[in-house]
Amino acid sequence: MNLPALRAQLRDPSFRQGASDMLGAGLGVGAWGLVTGVAMVKGGMSTPLALFMSLTVYAGSAQLAVLPLMAAGAPLWVIWLTASCVNLRFVIFSSMWRSYFAHLPRRRRMGYFSGDVIFVSFMKRYPQPEPEATQLPYFWGAATTNWLAWQIPSVAGIILANAIPLSWGLGFAGVLALLGILLSMLGERSSWLATAVAGSAAVAAFALPLKLNILVAIAAAVAAGLAMESGERALRRARIRLARGGDDEGDA
Repeated sequence: MNLPALRAQLRDPSFRQGASDMLGAGLGVGAWGLVTGVAMVKGGMSTPLALFMSLTVYAGSAQLAVLPLMAAGAPLWVIWLTASCVNLRFVIFSSMWRSYFAHLPRRRRMGYFSGDVIFVSFMKRYPQPEPEATQLPYFWGAATTNWLAWQIPSVAGIILANAIPLSWGLGFAGVLALLGILLSMLGERSSWLATAVAGSAAVAAFALPLKLNILVAIAAAVAAGLAMESGERALRRARIRLARGGDDEGDA
């Protein structure tokens, strides 16, 4: 993107709206990024490697999930499987982004910048899966704000990790930030059920080695969410059949 186009993008009202919509969540994202940055260095990573991971991976939940495994010397397949399971949601996100951005050239598609909070904010503003001219600048406004809100505190946490004492309780602050982001994403009953099942399964399987309780929680949550959605669809079909049966009796 050339400089005039960049300036036009920054002045676009939709870009500014996207950035504005992300400001509130940016505080939680920043706390999460700071905790992750500190955790990478405290877990034994060198500063250059931690900076590389923050800038290239850009997936806080996956980073936090695999750090204990890397510190414990877990097999590579366990680390990859854990990161893949934690990030499975992005497959779903991508399938939904396709309705809005599939018409763009591949070089302009923005998978790296996709995030949970951006996805929720975008879908609330554009619930109809139809391309609009304002969608791309809105996405970039939200994505830019979210990226800066993550990377600046994350880099600060990496550089200042040895100067930040564990007694500050940043780990708990990170958990609170994650909870705030998570709760803002819950809407349907199936998502609430999946969250409750995941939490219960993670606690019940906490004694498993290599943090495998995370995989158990993910599998249980997916199964519960799918079962809930399947039950709701069956209930809706039953209601439709009953309604049609009542209409047929009335006509008779």
